[in-house]
Amino acid sequence: MMDIIGGADALAADLIKDVSEATFMQDVVEASQTVPVIVDFWAPWCGPCKTLGPALEAAVTRAKGAVTMAKVNVDENQMIAQQMRVQSIPAVFAFYKGQPIDGFQGALPPSEIDAFVAKVVEAGGGAADGGLGEALEAAETMMAEGEVEDAAQIFAAVIGEDDNNTAAYAGLARTHLVADDADQAEAVLNGAPAEIAEAPEIEAVRAQIELARQAENAGPVGELRNVVDADPSDHQARFDLAQALHAAGDAEAAVAELLELFRRDRDWNDGAAKAQLFTVFDALKPEDPVVLNGRRKLSSMIFA
Repeated sequence: MMDIIGGADALAADLIKDVSEATFMQDVVEASQTVPVIVDFWAPWCGPCKTLGPALEAAVTRAKGAVTMAKVNVDENQMIAQQMRVQSIPAVFAFYKGQPIDGFQGALPPSEIDAFVAKVVEAGGGAADGGLGEALEAAETMMAEGEVEDAAQIFAAVIGEDDNNTAAYAGLARTHLVADDADQAEAVLNGAPAEIAEAPEIEAVRAQIELARQAENAGPVGELRNVVDADPSDHQARFDLAQALHAAGDAEAAVAELLELFRRDRDWNDGAAKAQLFTVFDALKPEDPVVLNGRRKLSSMIFA
């Protein structure tokens, strides 16, 4: 995956590949099931190929993952050229869903090359985000598999392509949280453009940062539980217990303690229980059962 994120020119996959008879099926036919593939048949001795090839590569690169390119040296892969009935070079074919959908032979001016690539992109559904969505999905998969450094590089590359991408800023910040660097995570969010600074994904990570900092000073769950059991009216101990439970990874139990604290004294410490509940809710996904159940119970208490 590191080849994918080596630069902003190739976020979702290797955009331009040299393809042989052994890899044609995988890199062209199978790959075109999801993204159109432009195949350039060329040879080292072909003068027009030396102009057309780089121009095609530049146009494909500008498409940012909405189309890829396969280069086939006909001298080394004559069987493929024969199967595609290539009679002269340069010859270009566009594949989508495993089938050739368009093509041309001979050199073209830059404007017609751009128009050809745009037509192929449109045939493939447009890939409106230039492949950034696929790159973000790949980064999230890496995060889940513990490949945090690789994920961070993809998130950073997406930001390089789209400075207003909230998911990329949030993802990059989360990679620092996983590395126990809340300060750097906050710095990433502070570097986001003002127009996305309050986006839900950004706010969620801000809540996660706050909870991570609380976790650094959280007390032992067992001792705090004993204190609360001995004196249920010790609101500070219950609040500390909720923080410790969350730090231990038990958000549901943390919410239960905060709800109990709110029930006992909603105004304690300037409404700290309610504020902490919202922080926990914001840090989780909106559809998380802990959030749904917690919000419902809090609302019933507020409007009882």
